[in-house]
Amino acid sequence: MQMSFFALAKDIRVTYAGSMGKVMDEGLGPAFSKAENAEYQGQGQGAYGMARLLADHKIAADVFVSITPGPMEILKKARLIDEAVPVASTSMVIAYSPKGKYAAQFTQASQEKNGSWLNLLAKKDIYFGRTDPYVDPKGQNIIFSLMLAEKYYKMPGIADKILGSLQNPQQTNQEGGLLARLESGQVDAAAAYESEVRSAHLPFIALPDEINLSNPAMAKKWYNTVSFAIKNSKGQNVIVHSQPLVFYAAVLKNAPDGVRQGKNFVAFMQSAEGQKVFKEFGYAAPKGGNLFAR
Repeated sequence: MQMSFFALAKDIRVTYAGSMGKVMDEGLGPAFSKAENAEYQGQGQGAYGMARLLADHKIAADVFVSITPGPMEILKKARLIDEAVPVASTSMVIAYSPKGKYAAQFTQASQEKNGSWLNLLAKKDIYFGRTDPYVDPKGQNIIFSLMLAEKYYKMPGIADKILGSLQNPQQTNQEGGLLARLESGQVDAAAAYESEVRSAHLPFIALPDEINLSNPAMAKKWYNTVSFAIKNSKGQNVIVHSQPLVFYAAVLKNAPDGVRQGKNFVAFMQSAEGQKVFKEFGYAAPKGGNLFAR
């Protein structure tokens, strides 16, 4: 039996990448509810994990909003969507806790251009938080960023020194709770998207385009020079490559009450009003075109 975490039949049901919690639940959701006189309900989780739950019919929703094309490809393969449209974009940053023991050093590093932040992250007493690369695109993206930083700053071995194993249990956190732990000082620094840390008003270190995965023009000649292997659900090693940090939205074919309301919500995200909300929460404009367009 298909289960849904939603209770009310007339609601707009939105699942989304966990980093989007504030913009969805405090911005777009309430704004849509007011405009449409409809109840909004949302759930955030690592985008790959959420896509798999949707594809396996373990949860149901009207709309899915993901970062990077990868999670959308899971739903396309499951024949739950025909297209996914870009609605916003962002870049990778290193967020740090204003309460952390190295807060002053991170602030100093944010003003430097020599990669000193890498040496800070490599300190043995630093608690660096990130998400699981199997479950969450951001967990993959920070690995790509650190591999690119190693090349860009000519600091061989620094990525491994920071990360340990790719799925290091001492670093990986659930998407929804990572920034909360950073805010409270339980985590000294964390892999993050600029959009989410601006939404949370947290300090961060901005990274150059060569590292932050924000520039599609750099994909083929630079970003794609790094890759790594990760195990899939069958335990097989799969090589993964970076993808542009664009947020995509799709209406699910098995939406509990039909696709009309889902289409309305996606159109709202693309509208001038929706884009204004995205901007207010620290998101950049969408880039590129529709996925899977013929």
